[in-house]
Amino acid sequence: MSEHKTTVQWNRDGKPFTPEGYSRDHAWIFERGQRLTGSAAPAYGGSDRGVDPEEALVVALSSCHMLTLLAIAAKKGWVIDSYADEAVGTLGKNEAGKLALTRVTLRPRIVFAEGSAPDAEGLQRLHHSAHEHCFIANSVRTEVAIEPQ
Repeated sequence: MSEHKTTVQWNRDGKPFTPEGYSRDHAWIFERGQRLTGSAAPAYGGSDRGVDPEEALVVALSSCHMLTLLAIAAKKGWVIDSYADEAVGTLGKNEAGKLALTRVTLRPRIVFAEGSAPDAEGLQRLHHSAHEHCFIANSVRTEVAIEPQ
């Protein structure tokens, strides 16, 4: 198995530490050196400069589904020329009445190389298999819907 390490860093930077006054911007630092700016969603006092955790979870689910699907398709000999997904996460109250991402809808649009596409049933099986084997989807309780485009 593997481990995946990240660091989150935040500093007050001399700003007032009041509910409205502190910055929500912070650094996401990944094990291989990549850095991203994280923030809260603008509705929760965050800035447009950062990716909020909800967006990060949605893109992680989308990316994992894609990477898993690409691996399965390659093993089956189906050649994919492009893949795009306009995924949407819905924040709402869960069964315990707490705010949560209650649903993530993936809307993958796949272009296969000429003569390489599976039939409609094969495409459904491909998406189902990718979802079943996606590490991130297997790690969350959020409903993940897949609506191929």
